[in-house]
Amino acid sequence: MQAFLEYVVKGLVQHPEAVSITPVEREGTTIYELRLDPQDVGKIIGRQGMTINAIRSLLLAGSARKGLRCTLEIVEDQPRR
Repeated sequence: MQAFLEYVVKGLVQHPEAVSITPVEREGTTIYELRLDPQDVGKIIGRQGMTINAIRSLLLAGSARKGLRCTLEIVEDQPRR
């Protein structure tokens, strides 16, 4: 599932080299933490969250086929000053 997410996200952003996906296990669910360039966050979220919701739906369907529970979260790191 991680390779699928990387493929989809890197195809949508301007800075694919900045994309990082980290799987975290919590209560039987794999949460994929997505980190990317701050300029690309809006592209992944989309208008009214349409793009991120579509990606989450694909992830949910693909993981359910394999008997897994997965979700996706965008992690915005605080800029260092």
